[in-house]
Amino acid sequence: MGVLTRFHKPKTASLYTAVGGHEALEVVVEDFYCRVLDDDHLASFFAGSDMKRLKAKLVELLASVLGGPELYTGESMKQAHEDRGILMRHFTLMTSHLKDSLCAAGWPPEAVAQILGFVAQQAGDIAVDNATARV
Repeated sequence: MGVLTRFHKPKTASLYTAVGGHEALEVVVEDFYCRVLDDDHLASFFAGSDMKRLKAKLVELLASVLGGPELYTGESMKQAHEDRGILMRHFTLMTSHLKDSLCAAGWPPEAVAQILGFVAQQAGDIAVDNATARV
């Protein structure tokens, strides 16, 4: 048995596990929304929103992007953001706040890149002016 285990490749941990799992995502999402709600250019988009629900859905989404066991059960990005008047400048600000939250949490660069890459791909479904995202 000892000989065979030398050739067995250990299972690679997902980025979800590497960043600390569900609890770490909750911390990042809380920090992210604090930054967003403190931003005068973005806070109005969340007036009257169920922030507890939004935070839970973002945790689900980020977990699924990072290879975690959680499935995203929310609406598509297009459905969730339609008729909100989000422009690329708002999208870019949100992405910047997300990057700041991820970096402040000390996440590894590959996890930050994976999240930001996913977010950039969503620009066309979120921003009404559909410009190319730069993150």
